[in-house]
Amino acid sequence: MARALELKNVTVVLEGETLLQNLSFALEGGESLAVIGPNGSGKTVFLKTVLGALPHTGEVLLAPATRIGYVAQKIGVDKHLPLTFENLLAAKAEVLGLASAEIASTVEAVGLSSGVLTTPVGHLSGGQFQKSLVAFALLGRPNLLLFDEPTASIDQSGEEQMYELIHRLQEKYKLTVVLVSHDLSFVYRYATKVLCLNRQNICFGPPQEVLDPKTLAKLYGVDFKYYVHGH
Repeated sequence: MARALELKNVTVVLEGETLLQNLSFALEGGESLAVIGPNGSGKTVFLKTVLGALPHTGEVLLAPATRIGYVAQKIGVDKHLPLTFENLLAAKAEVLGLASAEIASTVEAVGLSSGVLTTPVGHLSGGQFQKSLVAFALLGRPNLLLFDEPTASIDQSGEEQMYELIHRLQEKYKLTVVLVSHDLSFVYRYATKVLCLNRQNICFGPPQEVLDPKTLAKLYGVDFKYYVHGH
């Protein structure tokens, strides 16, 4: 399959601090990339650079006709805000010129109930809110979907459901997925490639080939006595 995303010697410097340094890799269309690394390693900076939101040197290359969807780690919402996700989806659909049927199919794809859609966004649970953000990102049919720790505000029982949803959506819509995660079990089960990031490329490749205790110790700065293999 054609290349979906490629970075060539990408460096990001903000206020004199180097946040990414000479980052290079390539991802094929339809792959799932997990981005792992310690806090402050540049994972969110990397996503924002791909989105074109940060100045950088080097090249960020996207396949022709790339449409990007982005799911943020968290969004501060006033609990008194009267808006519902139904309102937000309708507003985005209007901007994109989409029919109401497109909203309905997107809502169905992520499994949102009408009750969740009509609840003010400030009153949704962490899992409901994240699933609604996925629906918002999916509206307009992106072919490259970026996730910044999508399970950070979800309880443990909901984490697996979120990962399964992302995997199901990827297969259904033939998406290329880039997902920041601290969960190595997700990396082994669902990712075709992993990027070990600590402001520079520590490792890149299939998880089963490039992740080992020595690499993880170098990435996180602590010894790993064992790690989890997925299936």
